[in-house]
Amino acid sequence: MTPPPPPLATCGPSINNPTATCLPVVQASQANLQHGLEIVFGIIGAVAVIMIIIGALQFALAQGDPNAVIKARNIIIYAVVGLAVAISAEAIVIFVVGNL
Repeated sequence: MTPPPPPLATCGPSINNPTATCLPVVQASQANLQHGLEIVFGIIGAVAVIMIIIGALQFALAQGDPNAVIKARNIIIYAVVGLAVAISAEAIVIFVVGNL
């Protein structure tokens, strides 16, 4: 009588590997993390700058309409706040990752 075939995939702790978790092995480093977050914060900063330009154009084209001026001013304010948050977040990430 022949023995049964081995299972196709072993997942979870076993006698040979008691710490197996079935999770993929990721080859990540601090440099990879920092580079990825720099890309994300760069995109956020670029979007904020584009929004500032759009707000400035709307402000210039408002032609004295108070509602359009308020809308344009709010766009500029929110974009500047978003840009400040993105710059602060990147500075914090660089500081934290650099001290790991």
